[in-house]
Amino acid sequence: MPPPSNTNHLPSSHPATRQRPKSPNRVLAEAEAQWTFTEAELANTPSIQDGMSQAEEQDLRAKGVNFIVQVGIMLKLPQLTLSTAAIFFQRFLMRASLKKEHNGIPKLHQYQAAATALFLATKVEESCRKMKELILAFCRVAQKNPNLIIDEQSKDWWRWRDCILHNEDVLLETLCFDLTVESPHRQLFELLKFYGLEHNKRLRNAAWSFVTDSNNTQLCLLCTSRTIAIASLHAACRYCDVAIPDDAKGRPWWEAQHVRLKDVRRAIEFMCASYDPSSNKVNGVSTGPGANSSDGERSIYVALSTDGAGDGYDSTRLKDEGRGESPFNPPAVYSERRQSNASSVGVKRERESEQQAHPHSNGVAKDVQESKRQRLDEGDRDPSGALQATPLDPAAPRGDPKLREEAERVRDANLKAEVDVAIADAAGKVDRGGARNGEAKVEEVDVEEGEVEE
Repeated sequence: MPPPSNTNHLPSSHPATRQRPKSPNRVLAEAEAQWTFTEAELANTPSIQDGMSQAEEQDLRAKGVNFIVQVGIMLKLPQLTLSTAAIFFQRFLMRASLKKEHNGIPKLHQYQAAATALFLATKVEESCRKMKELILAFCRVAQKNPNLIIDEQSKDWWRWRDCILHNEDVLLETLCFDLTVESPHRQLFELLKFYGLEHNKRLRNAAWSFVTDSNNTQLCLLCTSRTIAIASLHAACRYCDVAIPDDAKGRPWWEAQHVRLKDVRRAIEFMCASYDPSSNKVNGVSTGPGANSSDGERSIYVALSTDGAGDGYDSTRLKDEGRGESPFNPPAVYSERRQSNASSVGVKRERESEQQAHPHSNGVAKDVQESKRQRLDEGDRDPSGALQATPLDPAAPRGDPKLREEAERVRDANLKAEVDVAIADAAGKVDRGGARNGEAKVEEVDVEEGEVEE
């Protein structure tokens, strides 16, 4: 179990101890390493060997992934299922050709390969749909008619059904039955929770769009899922001007997650190279954060491509040496109204007398003392008997003798009023406690004025 991380930079609402996101286990890492290729190998796929250009193959790959996404939206499939299907589709085309039969693997149209990959992914991620629903969605997206009605006895329905069931075995054999996929979306979500960024909507959407757009490219074949997740968070932090603090050993946050900066840089540059700024698309497919934005926000890849090849990659790091206040420190929870209230600290305070109050006490005590309503003497009563407040000079300092003299005058007047009330009660011989209980009691009370006054 990895050691707990430092939580000083996080708000108090987060738990005190948080475990570092777990890396894929060794079995998953070894299985994923078999599907990691170099850029030279990506430029020599079976389709390219059969005479297809690299740009044409990338365009067909993007169309196949877009087919998966459109069907997934129609069937309301989870994003993890769509990501798994895209990875199956990309891996299949590393051993199969879109142009002709290759090494015994039959030629498939990109829509047929994408449909089979999605059908297999719904089983792997346990988000199955009925065959009838899948075939209907495939036909509607392929023919670009969302209101299309397909009869189960029609040729199109049976053609799609036979294609999926037959090519499922072909896809399984081509993938060597390696169906365990570590999704970068899941890794990204764990990283957001680990660094306390899951509530930053702008950063979260930018990072999520980066991972989703990477399915339209061959990035899942060039980098591991953890590298893609780190690169998406790194790109989102640069896009939103957010810095992440180093770990307890002083290492950058990406090194603490066991990812090298050069791998992160390669993933970001690969996505920037696939981005077309004129059409706001990645490999012919509209990008997430900027394409459908209603407020005219720029795409994340525009912000990434402005720093150059070697600049800006250290801007997401909040170093321990000589750094200022962490951006993760929560804002002040006490507003001006709460600062003037003694209950803001959760404990009821006793009333502080004027003699005990120090003129240079802290701001909360001064605000609490001044917020008390002052009791006034009879000289400030209006003809109706109500007391009128004597206005004080707001510009007078807190330790001003005029203010202390006014407070003493008010206190003496209040003491005199209490004496008058006590004498009146003694003269009437009325027990106040019995009157509250509905029982009038009369008793002899001898109160002298000298005994009440101090």
